[in-house]
Amino acid sequence: MDKNQPITSLPMHIALFVRSFGGSGGARFIINLARGLSDKGHRVDLVMGRKEGYYLDEIPAKIRVVDLAVHSSLQALGSLTRVHGDAIALAKIVLAPKSHWVLGAIPGLARYLFCERPQVMISAMDYPNIAAILARDASRVSTKVIVTAHIALSVKVAKNQQKRRIRVFPKVAQRFYPKADAIVAVSNGVAKDLAKVINLPPNRITTIYNPVITPEIKDHAMEYACDWFSPGSPPVILAVGKLKPAKDFPTLLRAFARVRGMMKARLIILGEGEERVKLLKQAQDLGISDYLDMPGFVKKPFSYMAKASVFVLSSAWEGLPTVLIEALACGCPVVSTNCPSGPAEILENGRFGTLIPVGDYVALSKAIFHCIKNPPDQNILMARGREFSIEHATEEYLALAKHLCT
Repeated sequence: MDKNQPITSLPMHIALFVRSFGGSGGARFIINLARGLSDKGHRVDLVMGRKEGYYLDEIPAKIRVVDLAVHSSLQALGSLTRVHGDAIALAKIVLAPKSHWVLGAIPGLARYLFCERPQVMISAMDYPNIAAILARDASRVSTKVIVTAHIALSVKVAKNQQKRRIRVFPKVAQRFYPKADAIVAVSNGVAKDLAKVINLPPNRITTIYNPVITPEIKDHAMEYACDWFSPGSPPVILAVGKLKPAKDFPTLLRAFARVRGMMKARLIILGEGEERVKLLKQAQDLGISDYLDMPGFVKKPFSYMAKASVFVLSSAWEGLPTVLIEALACGCPVVSTNCPSGPAEILENGRFGTLIPVGDYVALSKAIFHCIKNPPDQNILMARGREFSIEHATEEYLALAKHLCT
């Protein structure tokens, strides 16, 4: 290879750092970005705080996986002498009650950076971003760090006041995020909110929509889902997400009970989480248990999306809801709360789906009923979904990475 060739035309060495592969959109973001970068001929290392989660079998063979095997945030204390000027701040967040375990990745991540010297490292989510910034500083290498924000921080903090590590994160981010070489938000709403919350100039934050749509989604959409989609069966309403407060499934259940008063219908909620027992009890109290199925987490929900009569996002807050984009790409009509942030951007303020107020189960029930009775053109929905392709997002991240390295 010509040593005088400009860096913008050379394959790059890029590290992606993530805590683990849970069932969140952040994990899917990392998998798809890793694949997109690798397919373009770049060397990609996937560095994980813990090698665990749902998507491990989807990592392409040509991507190297580095397992830091973190077991405690206290492991970060070994880096105190190497983070100049930040030792006290790091000690405070590590020694705080219930500090995030991923901070313990700092020493191992620093060793990786020192040995491997990737040109760029991209991290995903809040405390992994902090770990990435501090690990780069501790390693004293020239690796450029790109941190990514996936949710409206002000809303997350407001809804999780009981969790100290979330409550104090704005101050943590205000101290450490400016040390990143670039900050990427997954939507304009997340970018605007982050700039305000941590007092950053808006021009310090770049918006890049997540890499969501893969070529295989079309094939997965043709697969079997469940018997509820048999010909002649009642219409199925679908929701997908972790069973946690952010998704506000209680409002969806109340809305579905009203829909059942207007027509025969069924509801499937794909996901797992802390609110399962609570939601099942609510369904029983509403008299809708026989028409509700909650089969748990489904790694590839596309066959459900392609067959459902309507996809519903009932969330109280989001960042850029991946499942909403996937539903569009599968041609499924969508109804969503106009929550901060993401849905209004994805649906272009109602052009590609109905937006209703957060927590309004009456409006949600009416929107669901109307959507089932008056389905939109599937081709228009699918075309909108394809705009969030791996190809497009990968090109934007590469352009940013190359800009930082020139």
